[in-house]
Amino acid sequence: MAKTEQVLLLEPQQELKFRGPFTDVVTTTLKLTNPIEKKVCFKVKTTAPRRYCVRPNSGLIEGGSSVNVSVMLQPFDYDPNEKSKHKFMVQSMVAPSDTTDMEAVWKEAKPEELMDSKLRCQFELPSENEKTHEGEINKVISNTVTKTESSTLSKSISSNLDDGEYKRLLDDHKRLQTEIQRLREENKQVKEEDGLRMRKPQTANNPLSSSSTLAKEEGLNTRILALIILFFIIGVIVGKVAL
Repeated sequence: MAKTEQVLLLEPQQELKFRGPFTDVVTTTLKLTNPIEKKVCFKVKTTAPRRYCVRPNSGLIEGGSSVNVSVMLQPFDYDPNEKSKHKFMVQSMVAPSDTTDMEAVWKEAKPEELMDSKLRCQFELPSENEKTHEGEINKVISNTVTKTESSTLSKSISSNLDDGEYKRLLDDHKRLQTEIQRLREENKQVKEEDGLRMRKPQTANNPLSSSSTLAKEEGLNTRILALIILFFIIGVIVGKVAL
């Protein structure tokens, strides 16, 4: 049986570079290119599977097209004196006509049908100047995000109200203004009437009239206070919506 000639089906770079600090997930992109007309199957393997998350780690590439694979290095304590021994390998082969069961395709593949491409891992740490520059950039980005969130928050009420609700709030606001003014006038009138009674000779036989007047005045004051509070709340909402 003649051996199938191996051809370079995928053309990945020779190194995967990861730039620290490695206190958070660091992602690099592996570009896989299929230079032939036929579909190609690929599978990405690593010598340190617990250290890396690869998406997608396998799949199909159409003829003449490319696929970007994200390789995510998980956080770890980096020792610059320790040389990285991590390696990646990309296996590829021409896809068969039936690719419904890719697990079976790889299991049944013959060694002479596979093409292996190996990659080394390289870790880099930023210099002190780069750290300072990145810190300033992050600070600017943070301030910009904070201002944007503040502006978005001030407009959030407006976005949640339609035109009908906004008009109803304005109508309620005007109605409360009128009601508060009417109650103030009524309260003023009660006080004037009470003043007239106080100037008249008081008789010990009419305590009910005095109590009734006092109760009426207290009731009006309570209503005015409640309406003023409600008026203030609606005014605040209308003000934010207008912004």
